[in-house]
Amino acid sequence: MPATPNNVPEPSRTDPALIRNFCIIAHIDHGKSTLADRMLQLTGVVEQRQMRAQYLDRMDIERERGITIKSQAVRLPWAPTHDKSNTHILNMIDTPGHVDFTYEVSRSLAACEGTILLVDAAQGIEAQTLANLYLAMENDLTIIPVLNKIDLPAAQPEKFAEELANLVGCDPDDVLRVSAKTGVGVDALLDRVVKEVPAPVGVKDAPARAMIFDSVYDSYRGVVTYVRVIDGQLNKRERIKMMSTGATHELLEIGTNSPEMLGADGLGVGEVGYLITGVKDVRQSKVGDTVTSQAKGATQALGGYKDPKPMVFSGLYPLDGSDYPELREALDKLQLNDAALVYEPETSAALGFGFRVGFLGLLHLDVIRERLEREFGLDLIATAPNVVYRVVMEDGTEHTVTNPSEFPEGKINEVYEPVVRATILAPTEFIGSIMELCQTRRGTLLGMDYLSEDRVEIRYTLPLAEIVFDFFDQLKSKTRGYASLDYEPTGEQTSSLVKVDILLHGDKVDAFSAITHKDAAYAYGVRLVAKLRELIPRQAFEVPIQAAIGSRVIARETIRAIRKDVLAKCYGGDISRKRKLLEKQKEGKKRMKMVGSVEVPQEAFIAVLSSDDSAGSGKGKK
Repeated sequence: MPATPNNVPEPSRTDPALIRNFCIIAHIDHGKSTLADRMLQLTGVVEQRQMRAQYLDRMDIERERGITIKSQAVRLPWAPTHDKSNTHILNMIDTPGHVDFTYEVSRSLAACEGTILLVDAAQGIEAQTLANLYLAMENDLTIIPVLNKIDLPAAQPEKFAEELANLVGCDPDDVLRVSAKTGVGVDALLDRVVKEVPAPVGVKDAPARAMIFDSVYDSYRGVVTYVRVIDGQLNKRERIKMMSTGATHELLEIGTNSPEMLGADGLGVGEVGYLITGVKDVRQSKVGDTVTSQAKGATQALGGYKDPKPMVFSGLYPLDGSDYPELREALDKLQLNDAALVYEPETSAALGFGFRVGFLGLLHLDVIRERLEREFGLDLIATAPNVVYRVVMEDGTEHTVTNPSEFPEGKINEVYEPVVRATILAPTEFIGSIMELCQTRRGTLLGMDYLSEDRVEIRYTLPLAEIVFDFFDQLKSKTRGYASLDYEPTGEQTSSLVKVDILLHGDKVDAFSAITHKDAAYAYGVRLVAKLRELIPRQAFEVPIQAAIGSRVIARETIRAIRKDVLAKCYGGDISRKRKLLEKQKEGKKRMKMVGSVEVPQEAFIAVLSSDDSAGSGKGKK
């Protein structure tokens, strides 16, 4: 009989032998959040009347797009079928499935001993399934293979169970078949977790050590820190110390998520819970830091996490310049909630004060921008995203370029751009069109393996700049939506790259500059000047719009001047009178052209910078 919310076991000091810490990993849209919903219902921590789909997805964006962005930890009581007398405590983490949020997944795996590898019985293994599986193997976790959606008419459980068994190295009969939607097989899965996932190992009497794996900012309670206790125990009202910063705080509240916050007297070995110290300074709680007791605390910190490397950079500027301090504060608070976010201040002649922000991918950029606008009420412009380049000059000096305006002038010896190893999984009938797409994006084929007679894995080395914009959309359209993509950075390569500047009336507009491959520069220049000609209103004088590489103009459009009809008052009479008026107008325009500056409306920046290039779509991404 599952426990009800009223008889949830007292969370403090649970025997570590009865604790199981696990997470759910899968490709996007394979049913992780639905499986988590069934587990919440089956264990009774959420009452039927409070239940809603995607219960653990707390953000509006997650619910609207149907994707998980943040990992969520929850504590579930479960008495297994083979041992009803002992109620076990299952700490489950629901993780994102999108390649842009792999850092969230890696942090969750570090807080667990086991993982459920979930695969859609209608779609089979996809690229992100493989990527997450390799992450779990690196962390030496117990892997439980599970086929989901067996109730679908298109499901092929026998075929995909064999594929999954070959991948994990088990017998096809060991692959569990469940339906997260109907709840079939979920109780057997929880029993399997209790039986196969090892209990956490830690020294009960040692000085307390707890790993911070996540944190959020609550406007009423300050920073809420989520921890996994490795050794010793943390108690309510004791003073704790953050080992990386040396800061000490009093523990005002300690407890577990079940799935709502549930206070306790303390947390022991292997337990997962939250700490509240009332601190409002977001820099005091760093993901990957070790928490210990101030008195008789630990001297050696835990390993922590590898810092994620931003793949894509974009400038974020407030539409209203006076919102700059609010944007800084909002980014501070979001960084606490999203440890993969990095930023630094920058200024632009066209857009004013803003921040250069590093993201893990385009969907990450899209989600962060939307969260800043929704949660903090800001109106923002995001400049066209670009990757990080390394430029070596002829005199041997090196420049790291995260913004096209930083691209150095002068004699350049070599330009290095980041490359990634891309893994594409698709039906065999689409091999030709996938290879054609990769060749046009300057890809190099690494190899190809057949997972089964009708599914193939293709590996390519591709420049990151070529896949970061619309590559995934193109891949989906060429394969009728069947292909899946995963990529990981593998270093850099030299390339023939140039900086394309846009000149308005002879002046460079830094916000429109871009770094492109030499072969694509002309097409980019033509496209952008044509778009600007439509967007910039006509001035009182003629305005040339030019695209240039260095001092060489490669494309040009002209915005015609608005002409006032100075001859309106002349009705008949001598032609010399009309000529004199026209000459006078011509002189005035010449003078205006010398002193006048082109007014570029904000809408033009938004339309050009936020156009086709920079929007990530959401649900089906990778």
